Amino acid sequence: MTLDNSRRHYLMCRPTYFAVEYAINPWMDPSAPVDAALAIRQWETLRRTYLDLGHTVDEIEPVPGLPDMVFAANGATVVDGEVLAVQFRDPQRADEAPAYRSWFERAGYPVHEAKYVNEGEGDILLANGMLLAGTGFRTTHAAHAQLQEVFGRPVVTLQLVDPRFYHLDTALCVLDERNVAYLPEAFSAGSQAVLRRLFPDAVLAEAADAEVLGLNAVSDGRNVVLPAQATGLAAKLRERGYATIGVDLSELRKAGGGPKCCTLVLREREASK
Repeated sequence: MTLDNSRRHYLMCRPTYFAVEYAINPWMDPSAPVDAALAIRQWETLRRTYLDLGHTVDEIEPVPGLPDMVFAANGATVVDGEVLAVQFRDPQRADEAPAYRSWFERAGYPVHEAKYVNEGEGDILLANGMLLAGTGFRTTHAAHAQLQEVFGRPVVTLQLVDPRFYHLDTALCVLDERNVAYLPEAFSAGSQAVLRRLFPDAVLAEAADAEVLGLNAVSDGRNVVLPAQATGLAAKLRERGYATIGVDLSELRKAGGGPKCCTLVLREREASK
């Protein structure tokens, strides 16, 4: 069980309508079979893992015809109780944006409209008070300026260069307030240099673990929930003192998703603000 100060509030979407009907990243093959029932069972295991760790999980109702809506991390960015809505690059996912925006509006969150393409926590991660912002495949660089204006936090642009790691959360995991794990070769040379400066003690992942979406993990600062197949990364994390919990999301990986893709962090305003 995690400590009280490490408890988190998550938003998830049951993969009721999950399928691979199109290809918008290198993981997706519409000709390959998908076991929708297995996807739901794997997702349920992930959800139960969070609950067992003491976290709170809200659910958004899935919408027919939106097979990727299960990837809730792409639905918004939530920092200090404020929400930046999303604008998807690909038309196949466009209708997810209003569905997530409506959920936040009904829940009483202040919502800011997206001015540029941004795919939520897929490319925007909070670490050490900064917003790490990915670009190169999905979220546009112009969106990073809006992040700073909406959230009033420094934004660090990170250039992704490998299409397999099309979102920042497939190449980098925030472990706690001060440290991360990442795959160096997923980033441009300049971005690698920035990451070395910001996180000199980072956990460096091997390609084999990144290729099973091992970095698409969720950490509460103590417990790291990651794909069960990422055994090398799990061992490195345990050496650093983290507890690791492996989950099998092999069906959802057929669409390029892992634990973090399925998990949007709802960060409330801090009491001091």
